[in-house]
Amino acid sequence: MVVYFLRHASAGQKRSSAKQDEKRPLDKEGVVQSRHIGRLLAAMNVELDAIVSSPLKRATQTAALVANEVGYEGKIELAVAMRPDSRFDSFRIMLEKYQRKEAVMVVGHNPSISEFASLVLTGGDDGDVLDLKKAAVARVEMKGTRSGVLTWCVTPRIARALYEVASASSTPKTSRK
Repeated sequence: MVVYFLRHASAGQKRSSAKQDEKRPLDKEGVVQSRHIGRLLAAMNVELDAIVSSPLKRATQTAALVANEVGYEGKIELAVAMRPDSRFDSFRIMLEKYQRKEAVMVVGHNPSISEFASLVLTGGDDGDVLDLKKAAVARVEMKGTRSGVLTWCVTPRIARALYEVASASSTPKTSRK
């Protein structure tokens, strides 16, 4: 199974109330970041069998925007195991439900999403080897349900640069005389 670890995109400043912060939406930059990551994944022909997101608004919005860009037609599933304060044991139990799928995207928050990816990459030994920036996505090929190998990681800055290069190369050039 391949797991795509996606951290939610930019959502502005954290709110003082935990309840209000859960409803914090993506900001304009976050929407752009999500679309660029989604377009890059679509250009790479990424096909997903499931998308599992934190129930917090900024994560569900990121998941929905990326899903739209890659042409994912399934339902985005919400899981408390993807919340920012979740534990790796909860994440592992949640991930086991999808072990028969070929490709699953999990959408969450730091510190948990980076910790989960790190623990998978180190077989549970170190939770601090990968730090996913906002809207970054890491592709991990799982070896069973406890460990995996990082095959690539893309930040939104790289996705944007690739999008701009592709857009510039598809624009017809005017000839100078």
